[in-house]
Amino acid sequence: MKIRRHYLVLRGMFPGAGEGQPIETTLTELAEGLDCTHRNVVFILGRMRGEGWVQWTPKRGRGNRSQLVFIVPADAMRLEEAKELAQRSDLKSALQLLQPGGTALLEPFQDWLTDQFGFHSEMQNTRRLDTLRFPLPGTIQSLDPASIHYFGESHLVNQLFDSLLRMDAKGEAPLPHLAHAWESNSQRTEWTLYLRKGVQFHHGREMTANDVIYSLERLGKIAPAGLYSRIYNGIEHMKKADDTTVVIKLKERNEAFLSFLTTNRASIVPRDICEAEGERFGHQEAGGSTIGTGPFRLLPSGHGIWYLEAFPTYFQGRAFLDRVEVWAMPNSEARDKTSEQSRQTPPAALSGRLVQEAQTFIGQERRQYQVMHNVRMSDQAAREWQQVRQSGTTCKYLTINESKDGPLSSVEARQALNAIIDRKQLLQLLSGDVIEAASSFWGESVPLEANDENKEGASGISVHDVEKTAQNKALLGTAPIKLVTIPQYGHDARLLRRLLASRGIALDIETIPASQFMGSARMSADLLLFSIMLDEHRELRLIELYTSMGQHMLEETRRATEGILSEILMEEDSSLRKDKFIELEKWLADRGNLMFLYRKHLKTAFHPSVQGISLESLSWVRFRDLWFR
Repeated sequence: MKIRRHYLVLRGMFPGAGEGQPIETTLTELAEGLDCTHRNVVFILGRMRGEGWVQWTPKRGRGNRSQLVFIVPADAMRLEEAKELAQRSDLKSALQLLQPGGTALLEPFQDWLTDQFGFHSEMQNTRRLDTLRFPLPGTIQSLDPASIHYFGESHLVNQLFDSLLRMDAKGEAPLPHLAHAWESNSQRTEWTLYLRKGVQFHHGREMTANDVIYSLERLGKIAPAGLYSRIYNGIEHMKKADDTTVVIKLKERNEAFLSFLTTNRASIVPRDICEAEGERFGHQEAGGSTIGTGPFRLLPSGHGIWYLEAFPTYFQGRAFLDRVEVWAMPNSEARDKTSEQSRQTPPAALSGRLVQEAQTFIGQERRQYQVMHNVRMSDQAAREWQQVRQSGTTCKYLTINESKDGPLSSVEARQALNAIIDRKQLLQLLSGDVIEAASSFWGESVPLEANDENKEGASGISVHDVEKTAQNKALLGTAPIKLVTIPQYGHDARLLRRLLASRGIALDIETIPASQFMGSARMSADLLLFSIMLDEHRELRLIELYTSMGQHMLEETRRATEGILSEILMEEDSSLRKDKFIELEKWLADRGNLMFLYRKHLKTAFHPSVQGISLESLSWVRFRDLWFR
């Protein structure tokens, strides 16, 4: 409440005074500090005295100064105000208010905040209202399917929008979704999709073929170089046979096209709303709406909390939950920062501690978190909780800017760098759920011993031989190697710099926003650090990766890579496509254009009270299926 803000302002006027220490002041001084009249100051002090926050002894007469005593510590007042702000759905302001207090304020706020999360059920008249509330580390910048960049954004888009098809859990075959059937011509260059009748957008209008054509054309217009742009830019033209039939003609055969139609990037948006709102669509803080056909619709929200309400006429049946609240917890790694000197802020520490706190609840009596992603569990906790192994793995890797004349311009230098990076030491330094070194986007894990001293690396050059021949720097030169990555991977980059520094190799780090990483900003790098999710959309993600790598390859390398990708996109047999992917991967790794670091394969844990667990793309739980005993 506002009176607490007044207290904090007054407390800030006398930073050297402790609680219980008398302070001599005047109404005039206090009025200036609060920017109000003498009369209002008297009223405010009266309220504070009634709350037991201050003692106020007024004195009259010229030259006489009144006496003020603060009773409540500023941090305690700041904490109570932050709680009230959070309860009023203004999490952003609550976190900002806590920053001056550091960890001393974050820890008690964390304890209080964790009690707000999880499953809650209440009766409204005779109807039970079921709500799931959970924290999401990071920020939500956009919920427009055409412009999302982060996993959290992608997860929410999956709840709010639908694509024409959906991929089976193994990533082997597309299944019906908004389109109930499809067929192609003999050359597989023309696809006819038959849409379900009666599918409603959240604003009440029925989805038609016009929306499908508009959604796919819109991708090419507003995100010509966006995720999977190679696929949707390959559309030659589209036409509407009738309101429930769309015919799509491709420029050439593309066996990744149906897979693309299963992604949330290809979500169907309402033409009327998007045309009316333009760039505001999906950006609530800019006044735009977020309207899809998904199992949940977005309610007006903001200030760091996102409210999802079950869409009662969803074409696959109403969700069991009535409402989902997503509390976005900003962290420094997710912010757009370009300076390596930036320090983690208190809100960042809070989001990290919330995740840790959620994990400590496992095996205890408190059940605020009934569903947890990406956790490691003790043996005792594993017996009490159920676990689902997530279908995908995340693989961190390095690629080379071959077009830059720098320390990594030669194959020999790149091979030397690859052999010098000690994966075993890297995994020991990493915390979290890292479980194995990686040597492929397809194969099994690599024993850590394979990277030990005097063992051969992927290049066939032992670390010992590289150090002896190069005399620590000869192959790589004396110039620092410049690595570019996004803020989320800054921790990995700093660990890599630490490892290389121990070998006498300097690594300069620059982070750029994910929204800019695919553009020209990264072209100043010698080395690029990124990750790839290997899930049911593995082929699409690898096509995107290799196409992106072509921007910083020599022309000869790019033409060879494009040749193999073209063969992959023409091949109908999935096993033969896999062979060609592995062929391309091995060729790029052997010449040092691609270096694997590590991968992790995680589990989702859930309490036995949770029913209906099923995982979506990116291995997040689908909210629509959840219910609680």
